[in-house]
Amino acid sequence: MKLAIISHTEHYKQPDGTIVGWGPTISELNHMAQDFEEIYHIAFLHLGTPPPSSLPYTSSKIKFIPLKPVGGKGIVAKLKVIFSIPKIIATVKKTLKRVDVFQLRTPTGIGVFLIPYLTLFSNKKGWYKYAGNWNQDNPPLGYALQRWMVKHQKRIVTINGRWPKQPKHCLTFENPCLTIEEREEGLGITQQKSFALPYTFCFVGRLEDAKGVQRIIDAFGNLNSLENIKTIHFIGNGEKMDQYQKQCDNFGLPAVFHGFLERQEVFEIYKKSHYILLPSDSEGFPKVIAEAMNYGCIPIVSDISSIGQYVNAKNGFLLNSMNAQHMREVLQEAISKNTDELTKMASDCYLVASKFTFAIYRQKIQEEIMKP
Repeated sequence: MKLAIISHTEHYKQPDGTIVGWGPTISELNHMAQDFEEIYHIAFLHLGTPPPSSLPYTSSKIKFIPLKPVGGKGIVAKLKVIFSIPKIIATVKKTLKRVDVFQLRTPTGIGVFLIPYLTLFSNKKGWYKYAGNWNQDNPPLGYALQRWMVKHQKRIVTINGRWPKQPKHCLTFENPCLTIEEREEGLGITQQKSFALPYTFCFVGRLEDAKGVQRIIDAFGNLNSLENIKTIHFIGNGEKMDQYQKQCDNFGLPAVFHGFLERQEVFEIYKKSHYILLPSDSEGFPKVIAEAMNYGCIPIVSDISSIGQYVNAKNGFLLNSMNAQHMREVLQEAISKNTDELTKMASDCYLVASKFTFAIYRQKIQEEIMKP
């Protein structure tokens, strides 16, 4: 069985010619390669130096098919997308002739025209992976359009969470991010983790207001005291990184800005952190939450999309109001919990993370999507 995957995943070419791409997606494909004869990945090839979070393909079964990057803000960027449509569709059409099944990863800029193309002009077996917030009330226009389109066609759609009146062709799939070895390692770390003051916090993601970075800084900056805060790790990059760092300095926060890190370096920070922070405006279900929970990190996260279906009062703290004042109150509550309570919460976190293994994901693809 041969598979084509169509995505907006950023790829780069290293000086030695090796193609690398955004780590979480590449890891997923590397594991999926065990179940397919060949995988053709149609995605964007960017110029420049790849971020440390990039990974190479580990299987010779995976063939990368590059697209010229398109998209962005402004009228010129939008026009470039329109002009690129024929070439992108031609690449997809040619690749589909070589495979038995496809996966289109949405929402993405190219999904706006590829979903109708595949729906109307291809009878190839395939499915759509919708990784955004399935239950968002007012999503961006492109996201709303793609969500509507995948709801109103016959192919399988994999989504985050379980929802009332969920269409039968829309299947709940947890976003995979953990190996069996990482599960075993996480058990040992969780069992040994000591919840003694002061506490260490981490944030992993794009450094921008929409991900809640400003809320984090304002909330910590307005705590009554910082004596119970050992370190706040910010992992990721963004245009406002320097500005955020200056604000932390002004507040006297024990913040460390790492920029992008390799996967194992991120995991090392999970291992020594007590809490993971993700007070985002909108998410599907971020893999970083499951990764951190696997290592006994207690989540302090937004109660949006499917996050509240996995995080609750037994294993974390949900933010139901998107402002720094509410987050400050939740931080105070988290810090005030006793050691036994936090140890029990971390143990529950580890159990929840069991749903997010690559092994379970691969099994569900074979049983629920690839069946005749």
